[in-house]
Amino acid sequence: MAKKPAAKTKSNKSARRYGDILYEVKDQVAWITINRPSVHNAFREQTLDEMIDAIKSTREDPSIACAVFTGAGDKAFSAGGDFYAMKRLNFINGAMWNDRMQGLAMAIRGVPIPVIAMVNGWCVGGGHELALWCDLVIASENAVLGQTGAKVGACPTVGATQYLPRIIGERLAREMIFCARRFTAKEAVEVGLINKCVKQKDLLKETLAWCETIKGHSAQTLRMTKKSLNSESDTLYSSWQHGMELLAHVWGSEESLEGMNAFLEGRKPDFQKFRMRNKRELEDYLDGCAKNLNAPPSLRGK
Repeated sequence: MAKKPAAKTKSNKSARRYGDILYEVKDQVAWITINRPSVHNAFREQTLDEMIDAIKSTREDPSIACAVFTGAGDKAFSAGGDFYAMKRLNFINGAMWNDRMQGLAMAIRGVPIPVIAMVNGWCVGGGHELALWCDLVIASENAVLGQTGAKVGACPTVGATQYLPRIIGERLAREMIFCARRFTAKEAVEVGLINKCVKQKDLLKETLAWCETIKGHSAQTLRMTKKSLNSESDTLYSSWQHGMELLAHVWGSEESLEGMNAFLEGRKPDFQKFRMRNKRELEDYLDGCAKNLNAPPSLRGK
């Protein structure tokens, strides 16, 4: 009697293997961990690609109730973009980075399940934008949240300029971006930047409690209400496109390189030299107008 062919085994989607992140599905929760603790979980192009793939993969398992983004270790959720990656960007290749950032944001906002940011330690720059893209944010007492772009010559126009005014108000958003103001987790709760601040030892336990609550609720309702809640901010797509084009002009500029190099070298950036150079150039321009240099040479003396 002929043997029946062996049944094909299904691939284990919860066991995906990545290089920069860890991914696990456990008890109907997808855990996405940036696994670059030596650089405070800063991300590069590969990290963004892997996070996009991981969060999108949750669509392949309808039993997954929610997803959690976090960072490896206890020092940082994410310090944002890796400067060694961002220093390589310029107007020509900047879209390679900007599209990935927008792609991750849209993937997080697009999946039909709540996405939680579990924040421990530093959550700044692009790392803070990652938290902004998530539906809920819970942080430990040692967390620090902020937008540091102005200090390092970067430009937080892929989420921060769009969402911060709607979350914490226009005035505070401008202070946070222009002055690179940081918030402790406790302060962040008070201004509405995050949902909850807990003791560091309780962060995982409290996050799991949220996950259990979500698991007990209607998946259909969660899907519909997330889409509805995103409706108004979805109309900001044009602002994202505008922001990414602005950012393309920032990448590779002298000011952005000065800011990132200064950070990596452990010194204060010298942005004043650009202001003073710009002042001299404008003075030269105005002086030329006064001397009729804006007319053909044959007409300048008339």
